[in-house]
Amino acid sequence: MTTDVTVTDEAVASLEGTADPRLKEPLTGLVRHLHAFARETRLTQAEWERAIGFLTETGQTCTDTRQEFILLSDVLGLSMLVETINGDHAAGSTESTVLGPFHMTESPVRQLGANIDLVGGGEPCVVSGRIVSDDGTPLPGALLDVWQADGNGFYDVQQPDVQPPGNGRGLFTADAEGRFRFRTCVPSPYPIPTDGPVGELLRATARHPYRPAHIHFIASAEGHTPVTTHIFVAGSDYLDSDAVFAVKQSLVEDFTPTDDPSLAREFGIENPFRHARFDLVLDRA
Repeated sequence: MTTDVTVTDEAVASLEGTADPRLKEPLTGLVRHLHAFARETRLTQAEWERAIGFLTETGQTCTDTRQEFILLSDVLGLSMLVETINGDHAAGSTESTVLGPFHMTESPVRQLGANIDLVGGGEPCVVSGRIVSDDGTPLPGALLDVWQADGNGFYDVQQPDVQPPGNGRGLFTADAEGRFRFRTCVPSPYPIPTDGPVGELLRATARHPYRPAHIHFIASAEGHTPVTTHIFVAGSDYLDSDAVFAVKQSLVEDFTPTDDPSLAREFGIENPFRHARFDLVLDRA
């Protein structure tokens, strides 16, 4: 007969026939930790029902342009923990951070030097740099997937009636010296979506929903491990209290005011504007 003492061992024993050992290991750990959590907190039936309802609502909020479960993972710190556990980078390599919930659509292929800010309204800037190996060797033909919010803090998928598809996004191929460059607007801090169950959770726990200003990147090259990362704007609000715990000091960069006439001509920008310059360093696979 099952009791509150024996149920954990019985549930774990039911997994013994799992053929995939890597599936069996986390499932076994999950069962043991869930049961320990319920015992430690003396979880009530009403609380269990509320949790089931919350998870159901989270799933129902997901669409092809919104991933509420990733958002939930983000605000609980789980996304960042998984990234950190698996981010075994060589010294000097670019550190990884969370994917975030808005990498929901394919970035349009763009030429180097293109403007990904299709709506304007934000402070113009140029982003440039190189994609290199961990020994400093440039990686010609490396791919760089870029996405960011507009100057008002919204992604294109959040405002389909305001922003054209692909605004703030671009898929670039580095040149023969591993260099990349594009024009955009200086990103601004913004709140993660709060109109769903994750927002309800934040309000219930008296947490703010804001993220510091940043641009997302995925850099990849043959023979190297791709890196998913952000570049954060130095001096931005919320660097010390990111709602998804994703800030790493090595990823904070200056977006420096400049009146460089050659850059202004190349990118069709009126002086002054801002320029962020950095390298993305990939680990060899």
